[in-house]
Amino acid sequence: MIDSIIHIPQIIQLPKFLDPRGNLTFLESNKQAPFATERVYWIYDVPGGEVRGGHAFKSQNEFIIALSGSFDVVLNNGKEEMKYQLNRSYYGLYIPAMHWRSMENFSTNSVAMILVDSAYDIQEYIRDFNEFKSLLS
Repeated sequence: MIDSIIHIPQIIQLPKFLDPRGNLTFLESNKQAPFATERVYWIYDVPGGEVRGGHAFKSQNEFIIALSGSFDVVLNNGKEEMKYQLNRSYYGLYIPAMHWRSMENFSTNSVAMILVDSAYDIQEYIRDFNEFKSLLS
């Protein structure tokens, strides 16, 4: 089980069961992802060269999995930028609140599944990078 108080982004390996008929990976709330899941959405059919995201969340945590294909997740904590390539369906990227996030370099037929610890709330979004940095001060 993952420590439920994690404040840094990290790649988390999910269980993987190999089978000649096809592999199986699963995810349970509060076990592999360090929070209970309240919402799930997915991003797909991203045209070449497009960037998704470009925002941060005040208190919302996310867990991103590349179900198919690959893409990069670029994070900024106000001090440094980190880039994670997701390209395996048995790895997820945990992103705690107050990290600026964008997603880029989507391969053909890629699917990004995002698990979130809260329901959609427009007030959670920080869409201006300068505002994000001032909130960190």
